[in-house]
Amino acid sequence: MLMDTPLCDFGIAAPDFDLATPTGARYTRDALMGENGLLVAFICNHCPYVVAQIDRLVADAKALQLAGVGVAFIMSNDYFAYPADTPDMMAAFAQNHGFTAPYLIDEDQSVARAYGAVCTPDFFGYDAAGGLQYRGRLDNLGLRGGQAGRIPELLNAMRQVAKTGQTSLPQSVAMGCSIKWR
Repeated sequence: MLMDTPLCDFGIAAPDFDLATPTGARYTRDALMGENGLLVAFICNHCPYVVAQIDRLVADAKALQLAGVGVAFIMSNDYFAYPADTPDMMAAFAQNHGFTAPYLIDEDQSVARAYGAVCTPDFFGYDAAGGLQYRGRLDNLGLRGGQAGRIPELLNAMRQVAKTGQTSLPQSVAMGCSIKWR
């Protein structure tokens, strides 16, 4: 089911989390917070919106990490009902796409609920103090491939947040498949 996310609720605090990767390594919000902010991206392996954007997302995430922004990829889908999202499949997906940030399992879906995530992909960009500054889409391409005419909206906004603590750039709602709730 196609979903649109709400617009940014500026300044709202990033909910805490303590989640594990498929291999059992644990990460908290505070451990992942970069000196210039944090990007929390709710994704999964099987959503056609994520699949179409994943290589662009990974490249933008790497650029943000170089700018001092921490990154967390979180998978909150019910993987019992959607086996393409199992932890083993997550590990392979992360490796195949060259993730440089942890891909975390939200086993009980409490983190997605705390953040108000509604779809995959769903992006939350925070300043260094943990206040929400970006809730929007990755770029203007959506499901289209290629880089021609690409405007990296999330990357541009979060670079501005990294430098100034906020963004004045316009934000367009993210679009994707609904989170698969239990």
